[in-house]
Amino acid sequence: MIEKRRKLPHGRFIIASHNDGKIKEINALVSPFDIEAVSAKKIGLNDPEETGKTFAENAIIKARAAADASNLPALGDDSGLEVAALGGAPGIYSARWAGEPRDFDFAMKKIEAQLIECGASDLSARFVCTLCLAWPEGAEEVFEGEVTGTLTFPPRGDNGFGYDPIFIPDGYDITFGEMAPDATHAMSHRANAFRKLMKSCLDSD
Repeated sequence: MIEKRRKLPHGRFIIASHNDGKIKEINALVSPFDIEAVSAKKIGLNDPEETGKTFAENAIIKARAAADASNLPALGDDSGLEVAALGGAPGIYSARWAGEPRDFDFAMKKIEAQLIECGASDLSARFVCTLCLAWPEGAEEVFEGEVTGTLTFPPRGDNGFGYDPIFIPDGYDITFGEMAPDATHAMSHRANAFRKLMKSCLDSD
């Protein structure tokens, strides 16, 4: 049974990711707290195989593996882009669409090509992020955030990472790739999930 409102203690915790963009954004989110965030990459932990069928399942897999290996609390993140006209693809396979090594220019062109192929006029999409905070002794909490918007082609802007240059959030006329990083961090799917985590596991109230 999940223990509700378990507090993350001051000290170190592990970011269960090798994605430099995610690590940078999460570090910016935890910086106001007296917590040192250390990436799994930095301490030599391997990425576990992501066998889940949902963002939540994959976030739990990553957080649990890092918590067990490090004996520290660990934050697992699984996130991606869901395009309405493509039935929610690339979804949990967002990173894999970019191949190895990760080439998101190729992945964005792939999305554009598929939208053209199916004659889609609906360019609505959403970014989804699920965070799992896992403790070594077994407790876990899961938090989900999203941000909705529309896609644009060709990509615009050099900020952010991943699919940011083709995503215009609702209420704006510029892409995440054109926004200042602080602005993106304040409204992103990851920030929305983190606010829920903060209220449950970091706030003192």
